[in-house]
Amino acid sequence: MSPLRVFGERVRARRHELGLTQKDLAAISGLHRTYIGSVDRGQHNLSLVNPLRIAEALGVDPAVLVQGLKPTPE
Repeated sequence: MSPLRVFGERVRARRHELGLTQKDLAAISGLHRTYIGSVDRGQHNLSLVNPLRIAEALGVDPAVLVQGLKPTPE
């Protein structure tokens, strides 16, 4: 499974644990709802700053979301 997909699944799982919608997470993180949706689906290659914003909004250390992920070969 791609690291983007795994990251997205982790974000979505934590978001659901907190009872947040994509719109809620977008508002808390300062990102657009469609961006959050593409992250949830593993469709968006993230910059460094946005995963930090998402992790902060979810109340988790960013390491929790990226632990064990490996880049996919190009």
